[in-house]
Amino acid sequence: METDTVFHKIVRREIPCYVIYEDTNFLAFLDIFPLAEGHTLLIPKKYYRYVWDVENYCEYLETARKIVRHFQKITKNELVFMKIIGTDIPYAHIHIIPGNTQKYEARLTEEDARRIVEKYKMI
Repeated sequence: METDTVFHKIVRREIPCYVIYEDTNFLAFLDIFPLAEGHTLLIPKKYYRYVWDVENYCEYLETARKIVRHFQKITKNELVFMKIIGTDIPYAHIHIIPGNTQKYEARLTEEDARRIVEKYKMI
């Protein structure tokens, strides 16, 4: 059963987000409650409840790897975490979190988000 989550609204552009990467099938944007600078969520534009249900699963993971490699280059650090939990929002999503970067303990500010997007966005 499909619900109307915050991710549905982000895909429909009803809620703004800070885009790091976008293509025909996927959207990557900054998490508003980041664990570290650059903490990004990668979602399919088409709704799937769980990551393992995504029809183009291999393309999804390849996209995650592309973002990870980009983050490694930007931060000059191989340590990038990927986290898939699937319980916080009922919409398939992958957390991509650069390691050894500034840690956050609060909601991302617009000023910080703009600075981080400028640094991490894939052109």
